[in-house]
Formats: sequence, C-alpha cells, structure tokens
Amino acid sequence: MGNPFGFMEYARQEAPADSVQERIKHYNEFHTPLTEREQKRQGERCMNCGVPFCQSGLPINGMISGCPLNNLIPEWNSLVSLGAWKPAYQRLKLTNPFPEFTSRVCPALCEKACTCGANGEAVTVRANEYSVIENAYRTGLAKPDPPKVRTGKKIAVIGSGPAGLAAADLLNRRGHSVTVYERSDRAGGLLMYGIPNMKLEKQIVERKLNIMSEEGVIFVTNTDVGKDISKEELLTQFDSIILACGASHPRDIKADGRDAKGIYFAVDFLKSTTKSLLDNGLQDGTYLSAKDKDVIVIGGGDTGNDCVGTCVRHGAKSVLQLEMMPKLPDHRTDDNPWPEWPRICKTDYGQEEAAAVYGADPRVYQTTVKEFLKDENGDLRGAVLVRLERGRDGRMISVEGSETEVAAQLVLIAAGFLGSESYVTEAFGVDTDARSNVAAQGHRTSAEKVYTAGDMHIGQSLVVRAIREGIDCAREVDEDLMGYSNL
Repeated sequence: MGNPFGFMEYARQEAPADSVQERIKHYNEFHTPLTEREQKRQGERCMNCGVPFCQSGLPINGMISGCPLNNLIPEWNSLVSLGAWKPAYQRLKLTNPFPEFTSRVCPALCEKACTCGANGEAVTVRANEYSVIENAYRTGLAKPDPPKVRTGKKIAVIGSGPAGLAAADLLNRRGHSVTVYERSDRAGGLLMYGIPNMKLEKQIVERKLNIMSEEGVIFVTNTDVGKDISKEELLTQFDSIILACGASHPRDIKADGRDAKGIYFAVDFLKSTTKSLLDNGLQDGTYLSAKDKDVIVIGGGDTGNDCVGTCVRHGAKSVLQLEMMPKLPDHRTDDNPWPEWPRICKTDYGQEEAAAVYGADPRVYQTTVKEFLKDENGDLRGAVLVRLERGRDGRMISVEGSETEVAAQLVLIAAGFLGSESYVTEAFGVDTDARSNVAAQGHRTSAEKVYTAGDMHIGQSLVVRAIREGIDCAREVDEDLMGYSNL
C-alpha cells in the first residue's frame, strides 16, 4: 500500500458533477475527473485489508457483496497511489475486459463492501478504475492486441451486450475466430441503446468495439438470429453458438385502458432517444418525445431513473415516478449490516434533476396505476392511481377508496423484464426454466453446441454480472473445443 495512514489522512473525494441547470441542457457525461494528484490520494485511502470483501463477489444474505469479477482492487488501488499506471492497467485487465464500461455504469458493489465504509466513507474504487482505464487510452496502453495464433475454431455469439462482448473478447484472445450477431443497427446491446448517453457516452462503446474489430472479432448488425438466420445455418458455419440475447421481454402493466396511445416500454423510449441522438442529434423528430407532456414513469429502479433524467432533458411538463414498494430507509438498519449490499434509499441523477426542475422528488411510493384514461381519439389523457399496502401474505394490495386521478399524456413502463424472448429459445430448441430464462448445466444448454450467458441465463441483472457470465461461458466453450482452457 502506498500510504498505510491514507484512510485516516484523506477524506473521500468524488469527481464533481455539473450543476443540474447545466447538465440538463445536454446528453453527455457530466462528471469532471479528479486531478492525478487527488486520484493518487484516493488510492492511498485503500487499507489493503487482510480480508478484502471488495473483491469477493460472494452472496451474503441473498445479495452479492463485492465485485463479481473478483477484480484485484487493493493491488491496483496501491498502484494508483504510486502513480504506477501501466502495472495498474495490467492488473485491472487480468480480471475485467471492459473497465471503460464498469467504471461508468456499475453500481460499485466493491465500494459497498469496502472496509473503510464499515465505519466511514468507502474508497472511491470506481473512480480509481476510471482513472486507470482512461489513462491507458491516453497513453496508448489500451491498443489492439490481436492473437498471434489462430486455432481454426469458429464461434457465433448471438447478442452484443456485455455478456456477448465478454465471451467474444476472451474467445478471440484465445485464438478462436468469433462472429457477433446483433439485431439492431449498432453493436453494443444495452450498452448502446439501453443505457442513456449521460451515463455512458456511445463513443466510449464504439472505441472498444473498434479495438475488438481490429483484434479480429467480426460484428454483423441488422441481423435477427432466429428469424433472419436459423440455428441449422449457423451450425454449418460455426463449431459453437453462444446465446447472449439478454432478458429482453419487458414486464407489462395490466390495467384498464392499457391500449391507450401514449404508453410505451422504457427500453423503447430510451432506445428511440439514443438512436435519434446518434443519427442526427435529435433533429429528425422520430423519437418518442416527452416535451411539454405530463409523464408517469412506472418503476423505481435504474431504468426508471434513466427515463426520468431523459424526460427532464426533453422538456417534460411534469414527471411522476411510481414505486410499488415502500420507501427504503435512508441508512442501514440493524438487520442489514456491512458488508451486505445496503438496502437503503438512494437518489440518483434523474431524480435529483427532476427535484430541481419541478420542485419535488418525483417518486411516489406504494402506488401503482389502476386505470389508464383515454380521450375520444384513444389518446392517453390521464391515469387513476391507487395506494398499496402490504397484505398478510406479504404481497402489496390495493387500499380501497385511495384512488386519485392525475393528468398524463405519456406513460413509460420500467417494471423490469421477465426473461428471454420465446422466438429465440424456440428457434434454438433450448429448454427454459419457470422464469423463461434459458436452462443450462453451467452454461451448456440442452441443445448440442449451444451455450448461453448473461441475463438470458440468469435473468435481469447488472452489467458487471453479465460480463462475469460471458467470461465463465467462454471458458466452458474453450474447454469443450480444445479439451482444456487457459482462460
């Protein structure tokens, strides 16, 4: 460790964010990185624990504690504190193929398990990771490194989200020839179209995709495998197939008036904004706009927050975010001790922005939509909301007589996802479980030579867990093809 007293000498310092008034004028990332000197100090705050929970990635009380990638966090924190950027990058890349993504969008499970955070402020692990990878790009360390030898084996990866990209990256580095299929017009999956530009600018995704292309990975876009190409066609060209299509079947809301015009799934709303932003800077008018509308966002998770932040930037008249469950406590309770994931209420960027623009936190807890109201043309004009309470069986039930009517011309459903899309699983003849995720032994599906990884396998989860899924799947594919694996 660079300074054994750093955690006592220096306070946690995060990258400052632009003011709400400034950042809602654009769709770019809005944090200013710390200076190199200050980032070194933040690295010095790492205690080099004897038992570093930050890198454990173990389930504790049903929740993951620490990094699922088992990043060597104390090691590269120490190297950051010394300004040893090259070895820090080398240690980081041993476990994480995409630190340029995780340092921006990961909720930092590592920091929630940091020993410093048990009685104070956690180490800025994610910001340190950001500094390491961005320094590597600036200095030319993060350059293409194609494999020296090819094995002659060919692999098709279906889906270019974090799981598919991770599997493709590792298998390509092993020397196999990898082709990644993506049904959208741009590769990247949810990294490209599911996460707003404010959290992950798309040139960052394209930067990495270009490096992977130079290293030999082939990307085929605008191709919906299962419709445009069959499993049989792929098996004539490839030795193995990896299904990494995500949990892209959105959960719907069942309420009277659901057929009203003006109700959309969050993923379609976010994609329309990002695509238009990339195509022509939102000048074509083809995206789903919230401008001058009363908006209801159904869902209190990260996707719901992203919808709120996007609506604020569109110029919505008002934004209401509904959460079925009660508000979480502001601080850890006795039954949620460190190093468990903290079950506490957090205010994210979108909610912060909505509060500043509209004068109040947009979230309303223990509330859902009972009915959508339409005008004579079938357009959405409002919604009837109802309060919820926990019943004797633990489920949330409606409170009789608590109905209220609110205006709404746009509703965005961000209620999560139910699993993989049936047309893909049927096309490949793979078994699914009760939640419509692809069933597998490890990552091997019921169909010969077909594997699965990511949300399609484990259900809706985090980018960092999807990356781990891709890594583990790649190892199994490699073992089956070569008889052993050095991945």
